[in-house]
This record gives sequence, structure tokens and C-alpha cells, in this order.
Amino acid sequence: MAANLVKKSKGGKSATQAEIGIIGGSGLYSMSGLSNTREIRVKTPFGEPSGAIVLGTLEGKRLAFLARHGRGHRILPSEINYRANVYAMKLLGVERVISVSAVGSLKEDLRPGEFLVVDQFFDRTKNRASTFFGNGIVAHLAFANPTCGQLSGVLADACVHEAVMVHRRGTYVCIEGPQFSTLAEAEVHRQLRFDVIGMTNVTEAKLAREAEICYATISMITDYDCWHPEHESVTATQIIATLNQNAENAQKVLRTAVRELAAGRSCKCGSALQHALVTDLKIVPKATKKRLAAIIGKYSS
Repeated sequence: MAANLVKKSKGGKSATQAEIGIIGGSGLYSMSGLSNTREIRVKTPFGEPSGAIVLGTLEGKRLAFLARHGRGHRILPSEINYRANVYAMKLLGVERVISVSAVGSLKEDLRPGEFLVVDQFFDRTKNRASTFFGNGIVAHLAFANPTCGQLSGVLADACVHEAVMVHRRGTYVCIEGPQFSTLAEAEVHRQLRFDVIGMTNVTEAKLAREAEICYATISMITDYDCWHPEHESVTATQIIATLNQNAENAQKVLRTAVRELAAGRSCKCGSALQHALVTDLKIVPKATKKRLAAIIGKYSS
């Protein structure tokens, strides 16, 4: 049985149990090659994550794996408790999160079976809690570059190393779902020159930035949405079939990326809140400080 094993240290910060987090989307519900594994259930001030988190060792590094949609793929994109998922990673000491997601292609040269390492997002979601802040504390973070460039570079290089066709830059338009796009919507997205379409990643990226966690994503292209005249409209069956074909590639790329990640961080993700907190922490309600201890603890102590 999974247990809640997160131990907090002084200042609201938890003892490090993992340095890298992987959030798996459609088709990636587990991480192969992990040793010394155990499952834990992490309680957060924002509720329960999508499920138990698997802790283990991969390429000599401690890793935390979480299935975004839960085991058995039972949670809609709009139902995912994104705040709990990211906060749980923070409590475990994770400094880098790698996301793996299914996406549809909006361009001819982004073909099903290929990977895209996203560097931009466009948010078209409607009903999501996408910030940890509020309830007496305001923060406005820079989000011009929503993914970690260093982590993204490692992921793209890992794809090349494993001979997986990869595109190093692109814009992911995030829709609410769970329905796929209408033809009219797909054509507008193409006119706006978006590259791929999905339903989850922008919310994770926003919360990871607030939590000062590096975030990068491997977008696994599964289909041409519904716009391509020579391809049938996207179906869930088609997506799962393509994902299953490419799951082995994703596992290989992740293993290589984890191996190549340098110890420590030299990017700015770890200090994203330094100049973003607007509210004087002296006047922030105690309950709010406690709720956000893992995120703002180093600034309020």
C-alpha cells in the first residue's frame, strides 16, 4: 500500500526524495528501468494528486513519476488537480519536471510519430486553477519563456541520440477539451501558426514556474487533428495506437535525458519568485503562508 512519506524540514521545505519529476500523459502510465522503487501518496494543501507517485532510481538519479490522468486514464484534462500534482513534486524536493504528452499536429511537416520539444504556449483553457497565489498574497511572474531552455535542450539532444525525429521549437495551443477541435477551430489555429494542440501542458508550466521548478515537455505527435484532407479526423483509438508504437522511444529518450542532466541548476527557474512577490509577506495571512510554505518559505523566513 502506498504511504504518505513526505518529511518536512525547517522553513516549510521538505527533505529531498527526488531530484527529477516525470509527469506522463496519454500512453505513458509508468516508467521502465526504475530501481529501488516505492509508491507514496503525497498530501498537499491543494488536495490529492492524480494518484500515487512512484519513487525510484534511474541512471543513478532519484526520480518521481506521476501519471497525469491517473492509472487507467480516468481523469479528464479539466479534472486534473494540477496544483496538487506540481505541489507534490515540490514537497518531494523535485527541481526539474519533464512532461510527456500526446498532441495533434497543425502543420504538414510535423508528422505523427515525431517528437516536438515545445518552447511556447498559447492558453485557450477556460475552467482551470492555474496559480498557487491568492487568498491574501499576489505574485506576478515573468512567463515570456514558459519552458526551461536548458532542460529543453537536454530533451532534444536525447531525442537525437536515440535517433528519434525531433523538432526543437514550437508553440503548443492548449484547449480545454475533452472534445477535439472543430474544423473551424483547427483552421484558425493553423492561421495563427500554432504548431501542435493539446489539453494539459500550459497549466503545468504556469504552476511549475510559480513553484520555481524547471519545466520542459516532450510532445508526442499522434495525429493531424482534423484539418488534413488526406487523413481521417482524429479519434481516441488512433491516438492510443500511435502512442503505443512510440512508447518505447519515449522511454529511451527519458533515460538518456536523465543520464545527461547535470547536477545542480544554472538557469533562472529556481529564483522565479525573487522579484515577483508583490504583497509584503508581513501582512500575508498565516494560513496562506502555511499553505504555500514549500514555495515561499525561503522568502518569508
